[in-house]
Amino acid sequence: MNKIKLLHMYPNMLDLYGDSGNVEIIKYRCKKRDIELEVSSHIIGDDTNDFSQYDIVYLGGGADLEQQILADDLLKCKGAVRKAYENGTFFLMICGGYQLLGQYYKDSNGEKIPGLALFDYYTVASTDKGKRCIGNIVIETELDGEKYKVIGFENHGGQTQNVTSPFGKVLAGNGNCFSSDTEGYMEKNVVATYLHGPLLSKNPKLCDHIINYVMTRKTGEKYSCKPINDKLEEECRQQLFERLLK
Repeated sequence: MNKIKLLHMYPNMLDLYGDSGNVEIIKYRCKKRDIELEVSSHIIGDDTNDFSQYDIVYLGGGADLEQQILADDLLKCKGAVRKAYENGTFFLMICGGYQLLGQYYKDSNGEKIPGLALFDYYTVASTDKGKRCIGNIVIETELDGEKYKVIGFENHGGQTQNVTSPFGKVLAGNGNCFSSDTEGYMEKNVVATYLHGPLLSKNPKLCDHIINYVMTRKTGEKYSCKPINDKLEEECRQQLFERLLK
């Protein structure tokens, strides 16, 4: 049986809106393809791992307090994270995880939390704590050469700017900033987004896109996930699209 290794960063802290559910979705969809998902965790105080040994590094969502608490520990991982990224490990980052891999995050009180500076974007929160990008959101992206609508739930005061390679075009909702045209950040081995949901439960083809990338990288041959029955998921998605994309 093939095996994929996933490193879950700070699962005890970065689990806003049940974002750890994304790991369960990857595990489920891997199992349907006879692939074992081996999950390891990194929490505060752990030794800096050789992150390059993992196929996927996952950071979930967290509020300002959690980000402040773990920021120093995350910075100790900077070299290992960059090496893994440059070696092709896939990075999936949700909300707080998205922000922390940029240059910095400045919260609503003006406190600046340094990021890993893996990417050029940065995030500044509105000083009006009641002003947030919140609600259902739909974006359009491209996965494996095909356009695909991604749906989720956003709730962030932070406004992320200087994004050079967005995850997708906003069809409904806000995105990286208030009334933004684009949302998230994306490269061949990176998906960073404000979309909770959990993200992968509402967007099964995105999960399969990640699996395809990882398996192709591991085997050296083009891998395409065999279809599984996503009838229920697709019916739910269509209901939401009809409601949100009027």
